[in-house]
Amino acid sequence: MIDPVTNDDIEAYENNLELELYREYRDVVNLFSYVVETERRFYLANFVDVKVHNTSGGDVFFEVSMSDAWVWDVYRSTRFVKSVRVVTFKDVNVEELSKPEIEVPS
Repeated sequence: MIDPVTNDDIEAYENNLELELYREYRDVVNLFSYVVETERRFYLANFVDVKVHNTSGGDVFFEVSMSDAWVWDVYRSTRFVKSVRVVTFKDVNVEELSKPEIEVPS
């Protein structure tokens, strides 16, 4: 007989996935030049282009193109992607990451 899955089991599983994702982020963040935050996702990328579009109805939307990217998504099996195109009506936040000039080996 299989034991039923409890809410605590599910929460522990999701917490473990988030911790693994954070560790992966920590390991790869220095490989990228930009952090991009959209309404649904968080990305690291080495190239980012944001285009602002106006609709005939007066609305504004953003088209974000990224290449050489990593996606913060706990449920993706592959987080490294060659290129990403996101269209959103919400604001997009792009930050350039500072790179240390000299990295001291541990």
